Amino acid sequence: MGLLDGKRILVTGVLTDASIAYSVARLAQEQGAQVVLTSFGRQMRITQAVSRRLPTTAPVVELDVTNQENLDGLADAVREHVDGLDGVLHSIGFAPQSALGGGFLDCPWDDVATAVQISAYSLKSLAVAALPLMGRGGSVVGLTFDASRAWPVYDWMGVAKAAFESTSRYLARDLGPRGIRVNLVAAGPLRTMAAKSIPGFIAFEEGWPSRSPLGWDIEDPVPTAQACVALMSDWFPATTAEILHVDGGFHAMG
Repeated sequence: MGLLDGKRILVTGVLTDASIAYSVARLAQEQGAQVVLTSFGRQMRITQAVSRRLPTTAPVVELDVTNQENLDGLADAVREHVDGLDGVLHSIGFAPQSALGGGFLDCPWDDVATAVQISAYSLKSLAVAALPLMGRGGSVVGLTFDASRAWPVYDWMGVAKAAFESTSRYLARDLGPRGIRVNLVAAGPLRTMAAKSIPGFIAFEEGWPSRSPLGWDIEDPVPTAQACVALMSDWFPATTAEILHVDGGFHAMG
């Protein structure tokens, strides 16, 4: 039996087969889940093409987390493919270039607001949009990058991630009485499409493998994906509002 036998999982953020979200979708299917993907705009065709590389081609529904019409219609769109959801993966993040790369003091509020809306507030938006499909035992899992410290070049995305992590705790508080868990996975640096959009991303990579007790492979999203799949399984029934670090142990080292 697979960890997710009979589960129905919604996965956001699949754009390439190097993404963490793609690995989550693949592992979820291998563990017995039905998977539905989301995308929007011109990215829809890309996500549909990448979906065909999964063990089973997954349907793709439209979702722009800044579009209330999309959010309001998400449940109906997903119901065309599955009759409910047991798990949701939030793998969504964006910040304008001015919000990254060392211009922290100069970034205008409009760009900060965009980063916070898409990278933090969207966790609440997605969870609420999926709520009509979820019952007791459901699980919302999000991807973060440890926001407990100030990182080189991460700037306002780091602030957005701090808001994201706080949002997950409030969601855990409010969705817990419905039997729905909300947890995050804090991954070490990985060479994904999102990482490549961060100016100076190499600053994250330098020293990470050598300072991590278990080492760290910046090319391998599978350990992170495995943690996400485990959190969406029934093996963590009493765990919520947690941030699970999958970073080789780097976060605990001095």
